Amino acid sequence: MRHDDQLPAPRLAERLRSAREETFVGRRAELESFREALAASAGSWAVLYAHGAGGIGKSALLRRFADQARAAGRPVYEIDGHTVDPDPAAFESEAAGALTDERPVLLVDGFDRCQGLEAWLRERFLPRLPGDALVVVASRRPPDPEWTSDPGWAGVLRVTALGRLEPRDATALLCVLGVGPALHESVLGYADGHPLALCLAAEVALRDRAWAAPSHDLIAALLSRLVGELPSAVHRHALEVCAHARTTTEDLLRAALPGEDTGSLFAWLRAQPYVGTGRHGVFPHEVVRDALDADLRWRDPRGYESMHRRMRVHLLERARAASGRALLPAVEAVKYLHRSGNVTPAFFTFSGDGEVSEDIFRPEDRPDLLALAARAEGEESAALVDFWLDRRPQDFRVHRRSDSGRPAAFMAWLRLTAPDEAELAADPVVAAVWKHCRGAGPLRGGEHLAVARFMVDPAAYQRPSAVMDLMLHRIVAEFLHQERLAWTYVTWTRATFWEPLMTYSDHHPVADPPVAGGSPRALYAHDWRVMPLADWLDFTGAEELFGPPAGSGAEERPAPFEVLSRPGFDAAVRDALRMWRRPDALAANPLIRGRLIAHSDPTDPAGPAETLREVLTDAVDALRDDPHRAVLHRVVAVTYFHGTPTQEAAAAQLGMAFSTYRRRLGRALEHISDRLWVLETG
Repeated sequence: MRHDDQLPAPRLAERLRSAREETFVGRRAELESFREALAASAGSWAVLYAHGAGGIGKSALLRRFADQARAAGRPVYEIDGHTVDPDPAAFESEAAGALTDERPVLLVDGFDRCQGLEAWLRERFLPRLPGDALVVVASRRPPDPEWTSDPGWAGVLRVTALGRLEPRDATALLCVLGVGPALHESVLGYADGHPLALCLAAEVALRDRAWAAPSHDLIAALLSRLVGELPSAVHRHALEVCAHARTTTEDLLRAALPGEDTGSLFAWLRAQPYVGTGRHGVFPHEVVRDALDADLRWRDPRGYESMHRRMRVHLLERARAASGRALLPAVEAVKYLHRSGNVTPAFFTFSGDGEVSEDIFRPEDRPDLLALAARAEGEESAALVDFWLDRRPQDFRVHRRSDSGRPAAFMAWLRLTAPDEAELAADPVVAAVWKHCRGAGPLRGGEHLAVARFMVDPAAYQRPSAVMDLMLHRIVAEFLHQERLAWTYVTWTRATFWEPLMTYSDHHPVADPPVAGGSPRALYAHDWRVMPLADWLDFTGAEELFGPPAGSGAEERPAPFEVLSRPGFDAAVRDALRMWRRPDALAANPLIRGRLIAHSDPTDPAGPAETLREVLTDAVDALRDDPHRAVLHRVVAVTYFHGTPTQEAAAAQLGMAFSTYRRRLGRALEHISDRLWVLETG
């Protein structure tokens, strides 16, 4: 029981607040501005937009603002962009009290994680707040120019860019953290006034009582001090997986760390102070992520590669199984693994924040799409968009703004099965596609080709951007989900810029590029029958980690498959049956270079000829398994497998009239070719 004269122990929250106050330095102008706004009844700013790099101290500043507001008796509502869905309804649900309370203070941290809501916040939500409300928005990105160009916001909005701490404040922070004066110069030189880097460097400096240039050893030491004493090597591996992936879920940990207790590991990750939680899983803070990934990549290249490949297999399986709105995020998770390669970083920004999202085409979108096409490519291109919207509206993908729902950009993925005279006459790109297809490898029964057409974003036309990320992720998604896809074609107006990405993805330039919409269009093509998806994934995967090996070239590519027309395939099947008893001759058959035996064991001493013999035998034996075709099996077996010298001798051995024998042999060969054709093209 407490005596009346005994003071109560401070609550933990008070101790935390006291510790944060002691270690908070600088930002005097921002704090004074906030105090004045709290005290002012009118005439001050109502919205403060603070932006700066990750780890620059935005969250710490907002915590100080919250303390000041509560001390002034104001109700405080705090929203974290890392945990709220980037959806107007979800955001409003979190901030509902600010709409009705008196003199509310709304603090929005991590707004860059839901920056796509910016226009909605500005135009629809904030104007509904009470007139005496104060709002602070913290983001890594500066505000949209629409804020400052609108006269209505001129008197109520203040924008401040949070930068590095001034030298005296950075020195004060080191003093508070306990770093002695002898180490100030070296630590300050490394951290350059960045608050998070100062704190991390101070940890190492205090432990080692020294500081030098941040070598890989020091990065490892820095990480060791940052994450503390890890419970085990498995926990370290879990943290490395978390750093390598865009976001980490328990099932990704299960794939990357087979046999481990991934439930406990995920719970441990989630509890770490340097790991955040988002919609798609957990993630480390960026400074920590980069340091962890760079350290493992340098320290253990083989372990890094092994981890990467296990993660890639899992994420590819997830992307191939995904559909609907889950598809593009699943593809992005795969592409994020490429971010350290020699090609991908130049073309993918990984900067999507919900401002624009992909959707299907709706009839009411047509005027907007035509206007976007005219703005980006001219009226001739807009007329082509109009033409294809009449014919294949289901092939268009619209990229909508989250604030208004209106189209901001669009693309088309045209799926074509046969040339059409009207399409050939209307669209020079499609005409060039079919001309190339006819000459390089015509479509076979059931196959189709696809054309990435009209990648239109006037705001960043054919340049890397968040919208272009969506377009490229859609193209990769179509690659992964292909069925009977023979050719893909991609067209660009900025060919020089995009050519390295086309080379990386094994899309080769087509001769005589077309002119469409008044501009020349570079056209690139890939034959999926020559390099199927599995080989393509292996080929592109070689670049992901450390870039293509020195001197790599055409000799590094997988051996191409031979693409046979149906008549050529049938002739090869008949010839293979005739040579069934001669493995040396069978080895020269075109079927050897087709997909029928694509996955035969290259270490098998019998070689591909023996594999082809087995495939033929299985197809012939399938006739025997059907009671209605058993007689056809006998005809083929006697003719090709028993060494019968002539067809006349085979007919006599079977006791058939020669005309009956020939008719049944023809039917049998037709059934065998049909069965093998399905295997070849399926």
